[in-house]
Amino acid sequence: MTNRPKIEFIDRELMDDVARQARLSPRQRMNYNFHRSVDEAVNRLLNVMHRGSYLPVHRHLNPDRSESIVVVRGRVGVTIYDDAGAEVECRMVGEGCDCVGFDIEAGVWHGLVVLRDDTVLFEVKQGPYAPIMAENLAPWTPAVDDAVAVERFVAELESKFEVNNKLKQYE
Repeated sequence: MTNRPKIEFIDRELMDDVARQARLSPRQRMNYNFHRSVDEAVNRLLNVMHRGSYLPVHRHLNPDRSESIVVVRGRVGVTIYDDAGAEVECRMVGEGCDCVGFDIEAGVWHGLVVLRDDTVLFEVKQGPYAPIMAENLAPWTPAVDDAVAVERFVAELESKFEVNNKLKQYE
């Protein structure tokens, strides 16, 4: 018996299936890993999210991890911050945007807000998998268990990107 190479296709059926799972998740998101083990040198995955999914502002430091993300379906708002929490840059990324992805080096504070349900990101980052440690969470971002602050934070981000989108339409 020979080992066949693993081949998977990113098609509508796969994305819809993971989106259904994400809707059932309390976090409103679900990963689908292409890597066989989280210990692999490179982790490749789909991250499917719905509006309201909370991703705290974070960085990948200790251990250093850069990450590359392409929005396959949907739209997100990406914000880059300096060490003091000031916004350095923000971009809408995905369908209908000039930008369809981003690459972030290790140590850069970043966050994103989901702007459309069924948003699908394709992510690539160094392995092995390392959960985000407390020192990699921005002190100005709400704690995951503070539902009121999280809802307010997500609404503020959604509003900022909605306003920016309307302004661009009139340029």
